[in-house]
Amino acid sequence: MSRLDLKLEPKPSEARRIEVITGGRRRRWSDDEKMRAVEASMAPDAVVSVVARQYGATPQQLFTWRRDARRRAQEGALTEGFVPVVVEAAATRPHSIELDVAGTSVFIWRGAEPAMVSAIIGALKAVK
Repeated sequence: MSRLDLKLEPKPSEARRIEVITGGRRRRWSDDEKMRAVEASMAPDAVVSVVARQYGATPQQLFTWRRDARRRAQEGALTEGFVPVVVEAAATRPHSIELDVAGTSVFIWRGAEPAMVSAIIGALKAVK
């Protein structure tokens, strides 16, 4: 006869670990929470998995949020920004071009990057 104990029942003296899972609801993030997580993940030295963990999400969710934010930005659907705005007095930097689009004035200075100027004009046209 083999030395193996073929009984399916545990011995009365053994303790068993039981894990109880409660709830079952999925976590929901507000648009503000998603935006803060996306902004944090875009920092120069940010690690997506670390940022995702800080916000209680998975890296896959954070990558999805980033992709959605990028798509909305390209469609011009963002009304609140991911882009910081710096307002300077006109006297500190002389401008070469002044644009007035739908009542909003934009001053473009010498040496401004063409891509930035194009993005600003596109954003102003989308606001109409």
